[in-house]
Amino acid sequence: MSVRGLLGRSVLPQAESMTATVDLLRSAALPWRRRPVRLPGLALVAAATAAAVGLHRWLPMVSPLLSAILLGIAVGNLAPPGPRYAPGFAVASRTLLRLGVALLGLQLVVGDVFGLGPGVIGLIVLTVVLSLAGSLWFGKFLGLSPAQRLLIACGTSICGAAAVAAADGVVDGEEEEAAAAIGVVVVFGTLLLGGIPLAVWLLGLSPQAGGLWAGISIHEVAQVVAAGGLIGSGALATAVVVKLGRVLMLAPVLVVLGVRQRRAHTGRTGARPPLVPLFVAGFAACVALGSSGVIPGPVLAGAAQVQTVLLAAAMFALGTGVRLATLRALGPRPILLGAAATVWISVLGLAGALLVG
Repeated sequence: MSVRGLLGRSVLPQAESMTATVDLLRSAALPWRRRPVRLPGLALVAAATAAAVGLHRWLPMVSPLLSAILLGIAVGNLAPPGPRYAPGFAVASRTLLRLGVALLGLQLVVGDVFGLGPGVIGLIVLTVVLSLAGSLWFGKFLGLSPAQRLLIACGTSICGAAAVAAADGVVDGEEEEAAAAIGVVVVFGTLLLGGIPLAVWLLGLSPQAGGLWAGISIHEVAQVVAAGGLIGSGALATAVVVKLGRVLMLAPVLVVLGVRQRRAHTGRTGARPPLVPLFVAGFAACVALGSSGVIPGPVLAGAAQVQTVLLAAAMFALGTGVRLATLRALGPRPILLGAAATVWISVLGLAGALLVG
């Protein structure tokens, strides 16, 4: 038998078998090799979040969400992270963001909100609806994009930066639009933090009316707590519960936005957006859990801290994708809308406080 015949009968089949085995192992390992490495991006997000939260503890008046997104914008423009950081940033700006919004529901106790009475509850609903409608109308008048005016309207009408981030998860606006909305909402909410307690003193309003005005007008939950403390101990409880009543409006507003997104997607290719986004269902579940009374107070306090950390991490990741040139291109119109929306909800809140309080 020739050498060629020997190789053809024995060696070559073994070689082909070994080659096939190697190819099979490579194909099995390929998904693991292609799986994005998230650690570098998440490590940078963790460091930036720690800096933002640390600054907030040193200067409580500085929102960790605002400082986180400003830090992200600075990093993204001065020393843009490479592609290896992108997978970690994607996890922070999506998954961590949605977890943070869902955990926000643990702060709500539905019984406390119902304890305000039908008059105050009706005032909360009416104020949120009128604030959204007025802000959206003025945003359209200014020529802002639908996503931009929705983000600012939700932030000023419901619960500040958390509402902006939650709405952005449904309407999917541009990163620059979300960053501008968060910055505008936090800045004007901070102005209300000092302005409303001063106005309560100048107008001689009662602590009850002052707390109602603060809770129904100021954008961020933390800002409402600070303003209620400045007005007086009698105003703090009212301000916080009224504010949480506004936060409770987040779920139905997001469901309405989700329905609109599904209708807008009709006739297009690709999967339709869900009727109720998963993180909105998580928010509702956390509201039910927080209202049940089964979670101890220290655990709720810890969850509130975790929620702040998660949202700050998401803000930093979002900020890294923002370019100043694009942000400048948005012009002063987002600021004008933020100012007008803040004045509008403040007027509505004052009218309601004088009527009900």
